Amino acid sequence: MPSKPVLIAQISDLHIKPPGTLAYGRVDTAKALERCVAELNAFEPAPDFVVISGDLVDTPSVEEYDYLKRLLAPLRLPFAGIPGNHDSREWMREAFPAAPYVRAAGPLDQKIEVNGLDVLLLDSSVAGKPHGLLEASTLQWLDEALATAADRPALLFLHHPPFKGGIWHMDRQDLFNADELAGIVKRHPRVRLIACGHVHRAMLTTLAGLPVTICPAPNHAVDLDLGQLREPSFKVEPPAFHLHTWFPGQDFGQLVTHQVPIGRFDGPHPFFGPDGKLL
Repeated sequence: MPSKPVLIAQISDLHIKPPGTLAYGRVDTAKALERCVAELNAFEPAPDFVVISGDLVDTPSVEEYDYLKRLLAPLRLPFAGIPGNHDSREWMREAFPAAPYVRAAGPLDQKIEVNGLDVLLLDSSVAGKPHGLLEASTLQWLDEALATAADRPALLFLHHPPFKGGIWHMDRQDLFNADELAGIVKRHPRVRLIACGHVHRAMLTTLAGLPVTICPAPNHAVDLDLGQLREPSFKVEPPAFHLHTWFPGQDFGQLVTHQVPIGRFDGPHPFFGPDGKLL
């Protein structure tokens, strides 16, 4: 087991459009991804792996996936992605043929081993639908994968949250069979985290006693409308990504999730002067 922490960066909901096209006529998602990639490349210490948790493109189209690959080319870190409701399994498989997919057709489930961690990517996409569903083959594979290497901690990633966050129009399109996912993770204590995307804003809750997070987006956020006061809408808020930090130790170690803002901000500045006194 490594002595230093293992850093898994999570970015989500890139929504890449064809070159020169703005999302919703307003948001430059390509420029947002460029800034995100620059932030990931500059972060110290460098993350060990990057997970892209769905909605890599927007329509989808082959042109968008080609553009996405060009935008991700400067990223100097290993990465893998899973589809969201805006993606196409077939075109995504063609765009990233070297990914360690579990099977040659169907859900794009993957397992990646990262320095003592098992990172399991679950495909919750449903063709042509906004909601999520883990197919029977994915659930069986997950159960079997978690039954192996029972002494290794595991992190689960999927696009659709397995809970309702209170934003009415998003709650209608979350993971429809969250109870089946909960039943599996209850049987496997090595799972340390379930991490999702889809809502474009940070959230935290629990499922079957486990922490469940939603990753913010690098571009725009779903409006925090908890009272059904407005039509479905978005806001341009400070962009960010999640950095899941695993500290090895007994009982599968400790996992801490940090929210990392994307952009240039003043600092860091010292708390203490040359004399050792607090400034």
